[in-house]
Amino acid sequence: MYKLQFNPNEKTPKYKQIVQSIVVDIERGVLKKNEQLPSISELSEEYYLARDTVEKAYRELKERGFITSVQGKGFYVNGAETNKMRILLVFNKLSSYKKLIYYAFLKVLGNKASVDLQIHHYDARIFAEIIDKNLGKYNYYVIMPHFFPESEKMLALKTIEKIPSEELVLLDKDLPEYTKLCLSVYQDFEKDIFDALDDAQDLLSKYNRMVLVFPSDGNYPSEIVRGFRQFCVNHKKDFVIKENAFDESLHAGTAYLVVEETDLAELVKKTRQSNFILGQDIGIISFNETTLKELLEITVITTDFETMGRTAAALLLDKKQIKVKNPFYTIRRSSL
Repeated sequence: MYKLQFNPNEKTPKYKQIVQSIVVDIERGVLKKNEQLPSISELSEEYYLARDTVEKAYRELKERGFITSVQGKGFYVNGAETNKMRILLVFNKLSSYKKLIYYAFLKVLGNKASVDLQIHHYDARIFAEIIDKNLGKYNYYVIMPHFFPESEKMLALKTIEKIPSEELVLLDKDLPEYTKLCLSVYQDFEKDIFDALDDAQDLLSKYNRMVLVFPSDGNYPSEIVRGFRQFCVNHKKDFVIKENAFDESLHAGTAYLVVEETDLAELVKKTRQSNFILGQDIGIISFNETTLKELLEITVITTDFETMGRTAAALLLDKKQIKVKNPFYTIRRSSL
């Protein structure tokens, strides 16, 4: 017999829970067109519900066109209002870069899917609430698994493991601790940073000291630090990691790798107020491209956010369960 997504302890009225469960399962394709539903008596007995409750739910479903009744035979699925897939996106935050992923993702899906977006704000408890409330209601769950510190990551992993692997898409960040096969389009932060700096070594060779401006409270992947440190060790450069650029005294022969735009602005301002020449005495590399950085001629290392969104959507439509590393590249400009 058909199994309802039903919780008698929820505040949502019981008849509404019946309606929601059947509508979601019709839209997900769990209930097929012309499939017979349990009778009013069967649902009443199975879930200890009053007949009036089930009758009210079936009446609403009929009025909305989701089901039909045949005299003497019972209730049947009439079909969904749409054949679209249902997709839940759960991002860590909604920045300008995440919007690029979001809109590229939607563009590829077109009218084949309806997409809902929620934000977990790096909080594993918020993430758990989002997933627990929505399990079984979507065809796919597209997750950005950015969580800090380690205790948050473990709680998030337990939550992710509740999602059927064939319905899971991991986006932006790899999750090596998750061992099941699923679709993943990710950045390899440690390798990407190392490779990008290594690719720019011809420009970095004139700098003997490097500074990574990396706020510890900014929820940035620690792999960035490891990639930066490995590059400096391999190329025998003095290096330091700083929280911000506001107390930094400029010294000729220093190249800065900057994560946040406030620190970028501070370094540009300090360079302009000094006798140093940007791109000769002082070097600056910033994360992620913007129009302003292009106008200021700032060298950038960045992943291709639009490609990430397009790739995830295309592979999802093809029902692939593979891991794909997203492109990462350097845009060379006069600041280096």
